[in-house]
Amino acid sequence: SPSRAVPLAHVELEGVGDRLPLVLLHGLFGSHGNFQTVAKTLVRRGSGKVLLVDARNHGGSPHSPLMTYEAMSLDVQHLLSHLGITKCILLGHSMGGKTAMTLALQWPDLVERLISVDISPVSTAPVSEFSAYISAMKLVKIPDGLSRSAARQLADDQLSPVVQLPQLRQFLLTNLVEVEGRYVWRVNLEAISHHLADIMNFPVFHKTYLGPALFLGGSKSPYISSKDYPEIQRLFPKADVQYIEGAGHIVHQDKFEEFVTAVLNFLPPP
Repeated sequence: SPSRAVPLAHVELEGVGDRLPLVLLHGLFGSHGNFQTVAKTLVRRGSGKVLLVDARNHGGSPHSPLMTYEAMSLDVQHLLSHLGITKCILLGHSMGGKTAMTLALQWPDLVERLISVDISPVSTAPVSEFSAYISAMKLVKIPDGLSRSAARQLADDQLSPVVQLPQLRQFLLTNLVEVEGRYVWRVNLEAISHHLADIMNFPVFHKTYLGPALFLGGSKSPYISSKDYPEIQRLFPKADVQYIEGAGHIVHQDKFEEFVTAVLNFLPPP
């Protein structure tokens, strides 16, 4: 059936036993590694156990032709159930934030509180920009037998006419992996390009999530703006919107210390 959950690749970091587990969901073209340093720091500073998850079609998780928020939140719900987690604190960045919001709206009992990092429950960036990146990634040609660094350099050169920002190229290149002597993209580019409009949009909901919610934006990013506040308020009536000064879209990378502090301050008291 199209709505079958896929078994997500994940990593668990042990934290303080009696505190609620924290589940971290990465953004488009990312993987659980994006939150590795954040997770280690949260655990070291007294959080409950942290679960780092690869979304379907990303990282080490299986590929599936379906890539909607309903499907991705079902995957996470299945994983929580499989791990015996009946309540968690859910944090998602960008696409992961939309997955987290969808899960909180569909299974509110599972989510004690919600953190959406630099994303609102509305439609996001123009699809065209991401379509261009995907087309450029599909056109990358790398001969067999190259070293990893040479392969990355070649892919970087091939992407640069379309993906002008070096940081964004470096981020996309984290998906270039060697499989049986050949370099391939580990993200499912077909499914992502097919569902790009779904990923940039947000499903329609007529219910609300009544738990505490934090919308944590970067002050230099356009992804959470005051025009989104009415929709945030409608779906998440207990939402608080905060901005981290000087951060762009990848808040946890741009302002690591401030990000970790904001997350720890939002966790329920021990």
